[in-house]
Amino acid sequence: MKLADSLQNAARWFPLLTPDEQLRVLRDMTSTQYAAGAMIERKGEPATAWLGVLSGLVRVSVGNQEGKLAALMGVTAGGWFGEGSLLKRERRKYDVIALRESIILRMPEATFNWLLDRSIPFNRYLLHQLNERVGQFVGKAESDRLLAPEARVARCLVELVHPALYPGNIKRLDITQEEIGYLARISRQRTNQALGKLEAAKLVKVEYGAVHILDTEGLQSYGS
Repeated sequence: MKLADSLQNAARWFPLLTPDEQLRVLRDMTSTQYAAGAMIERKGEPATAWLGVLSGLVRVSVGNQEGKLAALMGVTAGGWFGEGSLLKRERRKYDVIALRESIILRMPEATFNWLLDRSIPFNRYLLHQLNERVGQFVGKAESDRLLAPEARVARCLVELVHPALYPGNIKRLDITQEEIGYLARISRQRTNQALGKLEAAKLVKVEYGAVHILDTEGLQSYGS
């Protein structure tokens, strides 16, 4: 599939651009394939591009010297992130790791800033995304501190099908229990138990390597 077709399907902002703007984006954007477990961006490195997930699943996380890890968010296909570092012209404050084989798109900083200077629709998209991210992080802070593992898994699944952050009406997540555990920061065994309870509540249907979302609103309110 050509990059232009891929962006039409995997980037809500791309159809908002003028033909000239789309041509510049296509000219400047690069794609890189990463194996599962590969480091995509490292904390402390200069932020030189806006990042998009064309396919796969990545984890945005921070850690310390003692090996403690905090997953900030998971990003599925169609998700774009890293704009904060570009807007503030700062180094990355997190690691980005491929949880499975993934293709990552990079829009160079110069192109990103060029769109900011000339495209009102792009600015509106970005403002809306930043607002949604703030709400997402507030919810995650609540989840990590107050909710039981079952509710944490439920909120994790809701984040991965967020309609404002990922294109398309996603109802089936190609994700393993181990990957969910990484993102929810609980063990694989606890993740398995949590998914069993969510399935019994008819909120999800669990398959090998996938989870079908049956009731998004029910997952959002589960355990609260």
